[in-house]
Amino acid sequence: MVSAADILRAKILVVDDKEANVRLLEGMLRVAGYVSVESTMDPAAVHEMYRQNRYGLILLDLQMPGMDGFQVMDGLKEIEGDGYLPVIAITAQPAHKLRALRAGAKDFVGKPFDMAELCARVHNIVEVRLLHQQAKDSQRMLEETVRELEGSRQELKAEAARDPLTGLFNRRYMEATFERDLHRAVREGSTIGIIMLDVDHFKQFNDTFGHDGGDTILKELSALLLARTREEDIVCRYGGEEFLIVLPGASLDDTRGRAEGLLAAIRSMAVSLHGREVKSNSASIGVAAYPKNGDTVGSLIRAADEALYQAKTHGRDCARVAAAQAVPGVRNPQDGSR
Repeated sequence: MVSAADILRAKILVVDDKEANVRLLEGMLRVAGYVSVESTMDPAAVHEMYRQNRYGLILLDLQMPGMDGFQVMDGLKEIEGDGYLPVIAITAQPAHKLRALRAGAKDFVGKPFDMAELCARVHNIVEVRLLHQQAKDSQRMLEETVRELEGSRQELKAEAARDPLTGLFNRRYMEATFERDLHRAVREGSTIGIIMLDVDHFKQFNDTFGHDGGDTILKELSALLLARTREEDIVCRYGGEEFLIVLPGASLDDTRGRAEGLLAAIRSMAVSLHGREVKSNSASIGVAAYPKNGDTVGSLIRAADEALYQAKTHGRDCARVAAAQAVPGVRNPQDGSR
């Protein structure tokens, strides 16, 4: 909403090559209550003055030597990005009125000046200009709010997909993404590897070093897993001390090799706990792959989990591969069968 005080505080520029007209217009505006009125008799100075002051209104004489009012408006259009010219044209020529409006002026006043008419037209144009500016400001604020909300939404979405302790993807995100990658693998005749990893003797870590120590182990292991996987891999904290890694495009042999590399890295991992450096770290891993071990997310995870159980029962600190499972109608890329 625009108040009467806002209108009277608007910055107004009077442009006329005749000093008498300038003084007359300035006087009329000040009597009407306008408190910020400037003037110039040099039309060539208008563009720079407008750049510096962004007047709410320009009272512009159309007939001036050297540069007429139409040329001044052409230059203002280049400055005003949205094309809105806060100009009231001043002319004694009736034929110039329509031309002035077509050139971008918002209104016109004729000579000789009628104070009541002048003040009414000035009031209207200044009010419209201020409303126009308010609308632009509101639109800009709305766009900024939308951007902030979108940023917050993306942050919340990212947080919802992450495990708060380790920063890895959580189980829900993994299952949804795994489903999408599996559909792509089926469509493209590709493969997907799955590694299920469980920290050996994790309860002993908690009993010896407390839950803070256990959390440190999980965070250090998470950092190691991220460092040794590709950007397209999905590294997930599956639950407790269990982790699951989805390897798009990896065959069963590739996945087994990746698992052995992780085991070697974990054995070398040193963690500082309460001033002690703990190096006796190990994990057990179950390995499976599409299409050899299943054709659904559930069946592939079960296959990797069963292989993990085999690793646990065979002394831990090792990797075991899931038993082959026939998948009807799906070609095994490793042996060409159906």
